[in-house]
Formats: sequence, C-alpha cells, structure tokens
Amino acid sequence: MSARSADSGPTMTVALVKAGRTKIRYPAEPVGDDGNRITVRAPWAAPGVRDFGFVRFEPGDVFTEHYWRDRWYAVKEVRTGEGRLKGWYCDITRPAVLRGTELVVEDLDLDLWVSADGSSVLRLDEDEFEESGLAGRDPSAADAAVRALDELEDLARAGGLAGLVS
Repeated sequence: MSARSADSGPTMTVALVKAGRTKIRYPAEPVGDDGNRITVRAPWAAPGVRDFGFVRFEPGDVFTEHYWRDRWYAVKEVRTGEGRLKGWYCDITRPAVLRGTELVVEDLDLDLWVSADGSSVLRLDEDEFEESGLAGRDPSAADAAVRALDELEDLARAGGLAGLVS
C-alpha cells in the first residue's frame, strides 16, 4: 500500500499475499532488521485517497511498517507528509519471510485500527475472515490469527502500540 519516494535509499520489495495470490507489491526503504523484527518505510502509493470513514490514507502519507518473523501481525504507523501521527493500521498475517530483498507477508484478512490518541480501537474485516474459510482449511492458523488480533487489541487499549514499535 506504499511505494518508494524518488530520493530514498536502498530498497526492498514488500509483497502482500492474500489467498495464495499477490495482492500488492511495492518498494520500501529498509529501516532496520534486528533478526526478528523488520522495519521498512514507504509513502502511500495508491492512486488518490482511500477514505475508510475513520481515517483517510492519501498521497503524502508515510507508513513505517513493522513485520515480525515470529508474530502473526504487522503494525503500520501512519503519518501525514508533515509528520503528524494519524494512527496505526495493523494487519493480521502469518509471520513475515525475508527472501533476499523481498519481504513476503501473507494477509489473513483481520485488521485493527488504532487512532493516534488511542481513543478509537477498531476490529476490522472479521466478516472477510469468516468468509475466507481459513478456519476450515487451517484451524491452527485461524486460531493464531484470532489470538494475534486479541493481543494487539489488548495492547492498544492499554496504550502499548507505540511501545511495541519503538
């Protein structure tokens, strides 16, 4: 959901896979890799504005994206081009896999939005998750996904997402 700016440094590619197909692929600037958490940064690259009602992603927004090799989620800090924090968009995913300079992440449909001030914590796309049939195909993955969403929601309500990614 992001892309590289013309003046950024070395890039890697983030490939978001959903239901066995690549949903989106975009270049991102590596920020860090501690052996477990991989962090990249990229500006919003979709054409125009995406208005969810609770947040708008628009040209100029910058995503700092945190992926883990051992956790079932990704946390994306979203800021305006001027640096104002909009909030955190969290994807429930299988643990990330880095293959050379490509970061592959399998999206499991569940999401969480946390506003910048923490006053709004929204569970998203639970209907899509049910419709995906993951619970029938891979019950252990479905259980891990639900546990990850619960964990992130608990952290967010306790004010812990900023601490998780700092």
